[in-house]
Amino acid sequence: MADQEEQARKKMEEHAKKMGQLTAKAWADENVKKKLLSDPAATLKAEGVDLTLPSGASLKAVEDTEKLFHFVIPAKPTDLSDEDLEKVAGGVIGCVRPCATQPCATQPCIRQ
Repeated sequence: MADQEEQARKKMEEHAKKMGQLTAKAWADENVKKKLLSDPAATLKAEGVDLTLPSGASLKAVEDTEKLFHFVIPAKPTDLSDEDLEKVAGGVIGCVRPCATQPCATQPCIRQ
């Protein structure tokens, strides 16, 4: 069990690293950003990001700007009752921007 957890943790860390690298590429290269926004699945695959979507599902990439932030509401799980959801619901709001651990040099910080 611990070995499976360790493998899952390593896979998540590798995935996060690749996503961070792709984000940095998109910031540095307008063509990469355009490809990512227009065809995110193909761009992720080309960058070695392992992403398996359910049959019939699609992927959309969006970009935050200085004046537009996206709040993503995940799909409601179909296997949890409202009572189950209430048990795990949290009220924590966290910064999901890359600058969450340090002052942001490119945009106004939303942490202040």
